[in-house]
Amino acid sequence: MAGWRWWHNRPPYGPDVLNAQATLQLVDPATADAALKPVNAATAGEGDQILLGRVSWSSPPNPQKGDSFRIVLLDKRSHLMPGFIAVTSARPNDVSTGLDGTLDIAQKRYPWLQGVGTRETNGSYWTSGSAIFVESVNASPVTFQTVFHQARPETPPEHRVATAPVSVEDMLVALISVGPDGQVYWAHRLLN
Repeated sequence: MAGWRWWHNRPPYGPDVLNAQATLQLVDPATADAALKPVNAATAGEGDQILLGRVSWSSPPNPQKGDSFRIVLLDKRSHLMPGFIAVTSARPNDVSTGLDGTLDIAQKRYPWLQGVGTRETNGSYWTSGSAIFVESVNASPVTFQTVFHQARPETPPEHRVATAPVSVEDMLVALISVGPDGQVYWAHRLLN
């Protein structure tokens, strides 16, 4: 059993072979709309900030069937993720957003990812925010956009997400490699 577990959780490749890179920039609505076409960018209001990002990597050698990635964007100051992310890629049907248990595993294994998984608030466990799911390791590059709204004091702690004002330097971008059974192979810090 121990041999199977070692083999099952052994990554088929490491982050070094991907040459993964990330960029982030604060942009205006027209720039965000143009970068995400044909996907609709999230709408920004007065006082909101729009962050546009891109993550790219080289196709891995010998990927396993069912391998995938999670891309997380995390405010290092608050340890919160954005509430909504608009995303597209070279293979638009292979990207989506949401949350899953792999983020809890990654958060436990990598202290610098604190905030991407479930957190305890007032005696209950909550998740909020969004990560990017990349269902094909060949979907590079991935382009995403999120809007940071002004904080609202009335927001309950369990529903809090990253808010404005932000700077590019505040935001961590990481790529997480996930196996076909939801096993987390590794997490690689791409930016900040």
